[in-house]
Amino acid sequence: MSGLTPTRSLAVALREDQRTMQEGYVFLDEKCMLLAGEMLRQVHAWESCKRLCEARLAEARLALAGAIGRHGVNGLQVQPPAPGLWQLAVVSHLFFGVRLQQVSLNGTAGKPPAAPWPSPEAQACGAAYAALLAPLAELAGHCGNLARLHADYRRTVRRVRALQYVLLPEVESKLRDVDAALEQIELDEAIVVRRLRR
Repeated sequence: MSGLTPTRSLAVALREDQRTMQEGYVFLDEKCMLLAGEMLRQVHAWESCKRLCEARLAEARLALAGAIGRHGVNGLQVQPPAPGLWQLAVVSHLFFGVRLQQVSLNGTAGKPPAAPWPSPEAQACGAAYAALLAPLAELAGHCGNLARLHADYRRTVRRVRALQYVLLPEVESKLRDVDAALEQIELDEAIVVRRLRR
């Protein structure tokens, strides 16, 4: 019994510990399910955002190919960039202690300065790559959310397993030992009382 003195108060304390650990186990197990559900929701949002990014990237590549075909690589490099009037908007909220963020990009590409050789292909290329920025920002937000949710999920699973396979069995074993020792003490006392009565 690892040096514990079997008493009624120790048995009561062990039962209280056992009850508290069981409640913690149930809560953490439920938290794992909720975290897994939120991870699935974030994965679906990430996938739809990724599809949008891939579609816009394909459009941007086509526009880039058209602009290179018109100006060549060197001619396209000297096209002036549009001044970026962008601002990231981040809205955060807590989900079971995990900070989730909804990221969006606000602003416009602005009007570029006059180019030495302006063309609709160069403008279309700039507009196509500017249209890629907003979904990329949203995709980055979902990636961060998934990383934080996964880290918390793994930490919670470790705690659930520690409760299920280490702490609860240890308390139950101690409680069995204390109950058995108390029963033996009561039996010994009953035998002594019977002998004294004789």
